[in-house]
Amino acid sequence: MKIKNLLLQFLAILGAIIFMASCEEEIGTIGSEVIGDQNVNTTLDDTKTIVAYSRKMLPVQSNQLPIYQLGVYNDPTYGTSKVNLLAQLILGETNPDFSEGTVLDSVVLYMPFFSEGTVDTSGDISYTLDSIYGGATPINISIFESEYFLRDFDPSTGFEESQNYYTNQGPLFSSFKGELIHTIEGFIPSANGYTTLEITDDDVSGSDTITNQLGPGIRVMLPNEYFLEKIIEQEGSANLINNNNFRDYLRGFYFEVEGQGDNLIKYDMSNAKIDLHFTAQTLPGVLSVAGDVVVEQRFQGLLTLNFGAISVNVFENELTPQISQDLFEVNTTEGQETLYVRGGSGIISVIELFGDDNDGNGIADELDQMRQEKWLINEANLIFYVDKNRVEAGSKEPERLIIYDLKNNSALIDYAFDTTSGDEPIDSYNIHLGRLERGSDNAGDFYKIRITNHLSNLIHQDSTNVALGLVVSQNVGEPGFQDLENEQAPGIEQIPANSVIAHEGTVLHGNTSTNQARRLKLQIYYTESN
Repeated sequence: MKIKNLLLQFLAILGAIIFMASCEEEIGTIGSEVIGDQNVNTTLDDTKTIVAYSRKMLPVQSNQLPIYQLGVYNDPTYGTSKVNLLAQLILGETNPDFSEGTVLDSVVLYMPFFSEGTVDTSGDISYTLDSIYGGATPINISIFESEYFLRDFDPSTGFEESQNYYTNQGPLFSSFKGELIHTIEGFIPSANGYTTLEITDDDVSGSDTITNQLGPGIRVMLPNEYFLEKIIEQEGSANLINNNNFRDYLRGFYFEVEGQGDNLIKYDMSNAKIDLHFTAQTLPGVLSVAGDVVVEQRFQGLLTLNFGAISVNVFENELTPQISQDLFEVNTTEGQETLYVRGGSGIISVIELFGDDNDGNGIADELDQMRQEKWLINEANLIFYVDKNRVEAGSKEPERLIIYDLKNNSALIDYAFDTTSGDEPIDSYNIHLGRLERGSDNAGDFYKIRITNHLSNLIHQDSTNVALGLVVSQNVGEPGFQDLENEQAPGIEQIPANSVIAHEGTVLHGNTSTNQARRLKLQIYYTESN
């Protein structure tokens, strides 16, 4: 299912340790002494068969993601993507008591951006935004009440498995749009934070207050009338008594964007909320006497609705006619001249190594020969060259790609061995999953994916020679996987979650590229064992 937890990484590491303990051969480095006192020069082989091709992915699960997106992104190669969001709400306090005479003062939506604050000598905070892409072109964000119920468990499995929602369900969710609650017109993200005042005593005059600082985000006033009817006037009803009832009663908000330019924002929805600020009596019928005047005793109240339940991203993607045609006419036998990879509801490239099994023994002939000759693998790399004629150089090129085992829906063993795993996300796992190498002109040149231990396992541990998947990654340190709605040839069932939250794409030279110097290559540095 869905996002797998860190147990997968633990099992991969444990397997790697067991493999290393059981391996009799000592694998050295390039040009080093490999076996006993036999000093043998390492050989480079880059002639092994590779078949690589790309597929437009079937709809992908887009709930249970680590972060969510909202906005419009224009890729210079792939065209425009529009990302909408359906998000469920839960009560911060169930069965709330508003008391008689409650007045709803304001309703505030807050969806914080990823940002980092810096405090200067005067105590002021300035913020640096993260995960904002474009942002200079205004977009409109319409917020609708949703009448579509998002459930936790799938009834088709006897409610034993979680319910999946997919990237292509935008038309379905749109058909269940209810009342338009609010429209944010001409929205442009800002790095400014917000200062708020919190009253701490029972006096509405605000004489005792605390100043709070909120980071940058979408922060807008929503209409009081809607929430007065939906929340305040429901006091004591079954609709507010618990969150199961509440989620069925107010089924969520659908955020729909309109616009042409780049303005894409990524959120941690667990920190998004709607605050209902109200004024109410302390207790029904409690009065205080001030001189000869009888005054109701009042206090400031707050009820928070959190976006802490189910959220789903849905995508509208446009592809150029050429890319659409290339993805329709896929040569899975000989491979493709051009490879495409794109995040979101995206595109995956499939890599199959070592060609055919002509003798019928169940093992590709090239791999079988390496096993018989007992190749000792010093280093093995897949080199993916960027097609510079098809890609606009610069910041819109994805920094990271990730490769994984399509059959078992897992990272390769090299992932577990990578000693850079603790680095910052942009640089983590860069021995196995090399960052984009750029030229002096800042144009992307190539990605080097090291699969040394994976190939060693194929040769010395008789591991299965599975097809590999290559996708764009937003964060290669995120270990989870997401389901496809249906299995897709050649056995694609899941993709890394970090690909669904990625928005960028690139174009690579395939194994049949007319530019032979930049064709997809498998470089193997090895020595033969006698």
